[in-house]
Amino acid sequence: MFGFGRENWERAVDFVVEAEKLGVHSAWFAEAWGSDAISPLAFVAARTSKIKLGTGIMQAGSRTPALVGMTASTLASLTGGRFILGLGTSGPQVIEGWHGLKWETPIRRMREIVEIARLVMSGERVSYDGKVYTLPRPGGEGKAIKSSMGAVSQPVPVYLATLGPKSLEMTGEIADGWLGTSFMSEHADVFFDHIKTGAKKAGRSMDDIDLQAGGVVAFSDDVESLYPARKPGLAFTLGAMGSKTHNFYNEAFQRAGYQELALKAQSTWIEGDKEAASAIIPDEMVAQTNLLGTEDMVRDRIRAYRDCGVTTIRVDPDGRGIEERVATLGLFMRLLDEVNGE
Repeated sequence: MFGFGRENWERAVDFVVEAEKLGVHSAWFAEAWGSDAISPLAFVAARTSKIKLGTGIMQAGSRTPALVGMTASTLASLTGGRFILGLGTSGPQVIEGWHGLKWETPIRRMREIVEIARLVMSGERVSYDGKVYTLPRPGGEGKAIKSSMGAVSQPVPVYLATLGPKSLEMTGEIADGWLGTSFMSEHADVFFDHIKTGAKKAGRSMDDIDLQAGGVVAFSDDVESLYPARKPGLAFTLGAMGSKTHNFYNEAFQRAGYQELALKAQSTWIEGDKEAASAIIPDEMVAQTNLLGTEDMVRDRIRAYRDCGVTTIRVDPDGRGIEERVATLGLFMRLLDEVNGE
């Protein structure tokens, strides 16, 4: 996944071009409170021809369902069918603090956004009676409208980034794929059990859902040297990716058995001591949320993801520049091919 920020855009696109040459399945573009996910994706689409391009994630609650469907239809056309619609609810700090919208019924809202967006992409007349959205708006002058683009040539896959039990169940019910975060293969059941429950409820199989998870990939014989750089990011996730009341990432780590540690890191971060919060993160957590170490160690981590049920490994290659990142990605792809060939 990419969140370019102030990075050189041309160089960032060069990296995706090289990833395409290496046979990478997809590149994902994130948004939080800086760059949006759509503009860079369209920019990259013009320079590539095979690699799939996804929003990882688009903040669904900040857009109307029709706009989500319009955007997906447009990008499906622009990319020649390579677009993947990745959605997430974000959280109250961003939705209320950044977008100025009320944070309420996020799971129900997400379900209805997906249903309406799919209706838009189908080319059918958009008429919908939900608990959150009603189209056309009752009592007004609006009427049910069809997309002027018509139906997309092939269905756009919808992936959901979910963390809580109820939202994971919804993923199993309605999504084509899952974008996993705060994930450790050793505790995959924390997520997959709920996705399975939702899939069963909808009469689906887990084989119908692409389960994506991963982390930073970095190589070194000095394994311990790779851990410190990853700890501030985990501390940020536990302490700053949400409010003290709502931090879905923190809660996911708690369900994986890190309750005391997660809460301590969160409170320390909120108190303003970021270095102390980072120091709380154990090497074990860094190792389990990433793919770090020697070639043999990374190969074993690939097997661990495969064996726990992950179907697509999503990685962020480490490196001091584009060249080093491409080299890291190339080595990872070789190891992935070896494991897939076993």
